[in-house]
Amino acid sequence: MIKIDNLTKKFDKSISLDSVSLEFVKGDSIALMGANGAGKTTLIRSILGYYHPTSGGVLVNGLNPIKERTEVLKHISFVPQLPPPIKLSINELIYYVCKSSGADKGEIYSYAERMKLDIKSNLHKSFFKLSGGMKQKLLIAISLAKESEIVIYDEPTANLDPKARDDFYNLIKENRSDKLSLFVTHRIEEVEELVNRKIYMDLGKVVSDERI
Repeated sequence: MIKIDNLTKKFDKSISLDSVSLEFVKGDSIALMGANGAGKTTLIRSILGYYHPTSGGVLVNGLNPIKERTEVLKHISFVPQLPPPIKLSINELIYYVCKSSGADKGEIYSYAERMKLDIKSNLHKSFFKLSGGMKQKLLIAISLAKESEIVIYDEPTANLDPKARDDFYNLIKENRSDKLSLFVTHRIEEVEELVNRKIYMDLGKVVSDERI
């Protein structure tokens, strides 16, 4: 589903990714690990088409995420570590998501409820003004409702309390089926039951890639 071929990304003289080659297939559930600066975020942003490669390339379902980004993003649900500064109200955001991705509004509400997020009482609040935990819960609910075949979570529990983390992982267990799931994490113990592959990066390179 995702093929990364000799991908190198430089920022000025700094090498963030150094000839990385990986292949992710349907059914993979991957923990992507490494210290800060290892290249994890650059790799994710390259898959999403945010960054142009210095050399090498990425294909998502055979599509180039730079040239065919709109089509590529139709297949991906992504929850970032830091929620984006969206100024829309919750109501407006849900409307936009449903119109643009075909996600079901009722499903968003249902998943949010499972995450203990009361959407109805906060519909007219700005997403930007919500607490970090509330933002993360809503983004998780949207990602699940979108029913994408590729899901990418970048430290998804960073803003969640322990109970909300449990709720999140229970939902992931129910929804993993034959998707490709990628978890960028520093807490391998949290995702160990969910993953069948562990990839460790350091200094822009893949230093280990282990199936478990």
